[in-house]
Amino acid sequence: MVLGLATVAALVVANSPLGPQYFAALQLKAEATIGGIGLSKSVEHWVNDGLMAVFFLFVALEIKREAVEGALSSARKATLPIFAALGGFFVPAALYAMANWSDPYSLRGWAIPAATDIAFALGICAMLGRSVPSSLKTFLLALAIIDDLMAIIVIAIFYSAQLSLVALFLAGLGLAALVLMNFADVRKPSLYLLVGLVTWVCVLKSGVHATLAGVAVGLAMPLTKHDGESVLEKTEHALKPWVSYAIVPIFAFANAGVSLAGLGFAHVAAPVPIGIILGLFIGKQVGVFGLSYLAIKLGFAALPEGATTSKLYGISALTGVGFTMSLFIGTLAFDDETLLAQVRLAVLVASLLSALLAVFVLVATGRSIEEGQGSSPEDTAGVLQLQRK
Repeated sequence: MVLGLATVAALVVANSPLGPQYFAALQLKAEATIGGIGLSKSVEHWVNDGLMAVFFLFVALEIKREAVEGALSSARKATLPIFAALGGFFVPAALYAMANWSDPYSLRGWAIPAATDIAFALGICAMLGRSVPSSLKTFLLALAIIDDLMAIIVIAIFYSAQLSLVALFLAGLGLAALVLMNFADVRKPSLYLLVGLVTWVCVLKSGVHATLAGVAVGLAMPLTKHDGESVLEKTEHALKPWVSYAIVPIFAFANAGVSLAGLGFAHVAAPVPIGIILGLFIGKQVGVFGLSYLAIKLGFAALPEGATTSKLYGISALTGVGFTMSLFIGTLAFDDETLLAQVRLAVLVASLLSALLAVFVLVATGRSIEEGQGSSPEDTAGVLQLQRK
């Protein structure tokens, strides 16, 4: 709800008399200097390079915990989410590329529709309550985490600028220190964050996107439990409210504001927005559901317990909500403000369409099961199995 309110607020402010002040505030320069080393960035860059590094730190903590002891900790648990994530990555990217094949600059945005917004997607699942089986919520979480991991790899490989070898060497020393701290079982999260801050500055100066420093810090934190809780879990619990109620909404407010003045059908029908809408709204559901169904039919994976094929399709449609990560990749791919406005508008349209379709399918299938009408034999069998348990 907070994320949604921040998004609506950005759109309202950007299209109100306060619009010029909103855009000017995002371009204001803010400087931080420590010991003669200074960073001067616009407010927008501090949000996208600084606050989002903390967001990616949180994502890395989730990835490591789920990979070691959670929904991705065994081949049996991870097979279906992996198939789904691969389909949800390559099919949207291919559709975007088809729509923008003739323009090399527009092709830079190929990864925009390949990302799922885990906060929005899980938030919608929570609001739907019993219409979504818990097994499908776990499946969605695992899928979104693999999706985020692939997005991190894409950012590292395709969206890095000219590299500074000196800064990279210093960042490497920071990473080595984090690894040594992990092996030494250092138990103070503050020490990891301090070394991580230095590493973040080096990565920022190196030309590699600074958010990857957050990923490195998250993966370095140990999961060994002491007194019932590990350093990783303590850090994750401490960061969660800040990420959920501050960092992600601030990012949304800074990046979702798009002025609709002068934007018409021609702008929405341009190759870049068409590629994004096709990728997120069509490609995501086709890729996720298609490869998931294939994996189940071939016997590589099983349908999540208590789920039905129709509900799996509803969850597949929900992965087309690509808000936070899609907008973030858009800011990395393009620096043209007109094109960025088209990106933001297309992401909002595609995410809204995906959410509405997913809610309709999940609620409709839930009602048909409860009433015992209009349900497929497969749906009915799933309900009977749950009732027997």
